[in-house]
Amino acid sequence: MTHALLVIDVQNDFCPGGALAVTGGDQIVAGINAKMATFDAVILTQDWHPAGHSSFASTHDAAPMSMTEMPYGPQVLWPDHCIQGSLGAQFHADLTVDRANLIIRKGYNPAIDSYSAFFENDKTTPTGLEGYLRTRGIDTLTLVGLATDFCVNYSAVDAAKLGFNVTVDLALCRAIDFDGSLEAAKAGMRDAGATLV
Repeated sequence: MTHALLVIDVQNDFCPGGALAVTGGDQIVAGINAKMATFDAVILTQDWHPAGHSSFASTHDAAPMSMTEMPYGPQVLWPDHCIQGSLGAQFHADLTVDRANLIIRKGYNPAIDSYSAFFENDKTTPTGLEGYLRTRGIDTLTLVGLATDFCVNYSAVDAAKLGFNVTVDLALCRAIDFDGSLEAAKAGMRDAGATLV
């Protein structure tokens, strides 16, 4: 086991009609399913927020997509999304979830958001994914999913910094892309050592 497919947040709320829809988010599902069989392991991440999460604009009576300062740094205030147990938090109905060796949930701490599959947004609290990969002997990761400029980006950068060989398959990702976030994310992933294809 050396090469894993890391599928980031392919959930209803990030697909068309969802609370934080990414344009074309549903278009990558069939391609992701087709790739799963070619990897030694498949890992899915799932955004999993309690209601009233500190990253929700509604919690602060603020406008969605505005910024605030958290103890761990700047934070985008999102529309309420991927609330635990909700339809929006479920994986896209067409995603082949049965192929997953591991599903890792993130963002469940009400006080801190979590974009990366490896660390919460304080950049120090681990999710446990690194330990899982190391004990399985996995050293190479291909990332796909939603959204390129946030959760895929943070996961790819962290994975590269942790010493994994990282490829991001941009054809099987989609971005939110606001205020130039996509180009900044691509540059950041490359700078961290990830390969973008």
